[in-house]
Amino acid sequence: MGVMPALTPAEVAELRAAFPYFSLPAREDGRTVAYLDAAATSQRPGAVLDAERTFLETANSAVHRGTSGAVGAATAAFEGARAAVAEFVGAGSPDQIVWAENATDALNLVALGIGEANAGLGVEGSDRYLLGAGDEILVTEAEHHANLIPWQRLATKTGATFRYIPVRPDGTWTIDDARAAITPRTRIVAFAHVSNVTGYVAPVAEVVELAGAVGAVTVLDACQSVPHIPVDFAALGVDFAAFSGHKMLGPNGIGVLYGRPEALAALPPARTGGSAITRVTMEAAEFMPPPLRFEPGTQPVSQVVGLGAAIAFSRTVGMERAAAREHELVERLVEGITATPGLRLLGPADPAQRVALAAVSVDGLHAHDVGQFLDEQGILVRVGHHCAQPLHRALGITSSTRASVHLTTTEDEIDRFLDALRGAQRYFGVEVAA
Repeated sequence: MGVMPALTPAEVAELRAAFPYFSLPAREDGRTVAYLDAAATSQRPGAVLDAERTFLETANSAVHRGTSGAVGAATAAFEGARAAVAEFVGAGSPDQIVWAENATDALNLVALGIGEANAGLGVEGSDRYLLGAGDEILVTEAEHHANLIPWQRLATKTGATFRYIPVRPDGTWTIDDARAAITPRTRIVAFAHVSNVTGYVAPVAEVVELAGAVGAVTVLDACQSVPHIPVDFAALGVDFAAFSGHKMLGPNGIGVLYGRPEALAALPPARTGGSAITRVTMEAAEFMPPPLRFEPGTQPVSQVVGLGAAIAFSRTVGMERAAAREHELVERLVEGITATPGLRLLGPADPAQRVALAAVSVDGLHAHDVGQFLDEQGILVRVGHHCAQPLHRALGITSSTRASVHLTTTEDEIDRFLDALRGAQRYFGVEVAA
């Protein structure tokens, strides 16, 4: 099959009409809002809002509890969404999809579960997760804190050595860097598919191959990849992957943990309670197989249904066409930033190596001042360290200004952002060398 054509501007305009947010009236000063913060949280189409509201109004019931028809209907919607997510990310079975509160929670489920195995609370096969002195947990210096702090703490709990792959001057790392860092003592390799600061796309399959050669478990932060590019976790070969609903047109409060069947089966539950068990005595408990083992208590059912609707919307649009469209916008961003004196692009200068976003440091200005100026122009972006302080420190800065795109972003919004960056330089009197 050939390369799919990008969404056209006319199709983007039609898509925007499906999002209530983009129908809001202009601000009092007459400026419309340019939303360039999808990497933090995406807007939701009406179909997603309607799906969650309709479920709550007409089908709300406890799932997996009871035998009534209402429970059966709610459970069918709940599990139907699980099946839709599984198909969307290339899982071989819906049982490989675990619901979590968000991606941070999903990553913690893995780290805490491995901690349970090391505390003597393992299940059959948990020996693969045992860690001790001399064993190594490896991340990269570019990680979001959510895929960094849990592994720091696990290393402290188990006595394992915590190590990281240093980034290069542009904030990226290569497969050669990974090859040099992975050793026969490496037991866990955790890294982002796409950096939330540089947009850099990691060589996932190659890292998985290196990790597999030494028997290491791979954990992928897929928050910035699943919403923007076609993803097949089974083909990539990762043991675990996590992403959030609210970054991919879905509700807040719902995240996803994907796991290979063998990896999930050997992982102990970090949270326990009702619905996750098969038998309980006053002395012990026996747990359900995955995924229910990891889903104790009342689940976020309407959010799950909303995520299923977001998946359906994305599939209707077509991930390949949306990705091609977003690539065009990222090219426009990168070209505009690199052509402007006084702006430092974080990450690869080649747009082909990045996805969905571009972060910039403005010489002589703090990112918060830049963000306030942009906000006054009706341009919504993210400023700060983006929950990646070590990466910013490695780049020699404390914060940056990040513009991120989604399938509804327009060329005009990109141009407004670039013009506003230049306007901020003029407003604050920053001297720029030609």
